[in-house]
Amino acid sequence: MSRKIIASLFISLDGVVEAPDQWHFPYFNDEMGAAVGASLGSTEVMLFGHTTYDSFAGAWPERETAGGEDAGFAKQLGDMRKIVFSHRPLELSWRNSEQAQGDVPEVAAALKNEPGGDISLSGSVSVVRQLLTAGLLDELHLLVHPIAVRKGMRLFDEGETSIPLKLLSSKAFTTGVLHLVYGPDTAPPTGSYEEAVATLGE
Repeated sequence: MSRKIIASLFISLDGVVEAPDQWHFPYFNDEMGAAVGASLGSTEVMLFGHTTYDSFAGAWPERETAGGEDAGFAKQLGDMRKIVFSHRPLELSWRNSEQAQGDVPEVAAALKNEPGGDISLSGSVSVVRQLLTAGLLDELHLLVHPIAVRKGMRLFDEGETSIPLKLLSSKAFTTGVLHLVYGPDTAPPTGSYEEAVATLGE
C-alpha cells in the first residue's frame, strides 16, 4: 500500500488561506492542537513551497532551542525530512531540508511509491493546488474558521476542470471551527435540473 499525501490548511469561511497568523489564533484550543498533531502523527516527509518553508524555518528551530511548551513539536518538525519546491536555488539552513529535484507532480508521485510513513503539507497553497489538479492528494484537512476575512488568497484558483471531493469525516470544535477531511471522489454524483425538479414534485 502506497503512503498517503495529506494536506492541512487553516481556512476562513470565505475560503481565505493567506496569512492565518492574522486571524487564526483566537480560535486555537486543545481540540485544534490535537487535530494538528494527529495529522502529523504518521508523517515522515513534509513538502513545502518556499514561502511557507521560510516561515517555518524562521520560527520552529528557535522554538526547539528555547525549550518551551512547543519544543517537542518543534523537534518533531526538525527531525522530519523536508522537501522544498522553488524555481530558484535555495540555501536551506533547517536540518533535514532539501530542495526538490523536479516539479510537484513528478516528485510527489515518486515519493508515494517509496516505502515509509506519510507525506504531509501545512500551508503551501501552490503545492496543494498542483497536487489536487494532478489527483495525487489523498486527504485534504480543512480547519474552517467562522470568520470572513474578506481579503487574501483563496484555496481554490480559477481552472478549466472541477475537482470532485468526498467528505471523509467532520467534527465541530467548541470554538465553532469545523474540522473537515476530504478525499478524492472517483465516482462523483450525477444529476440534472430536470431530475431535481422531479424530486421536488414527489
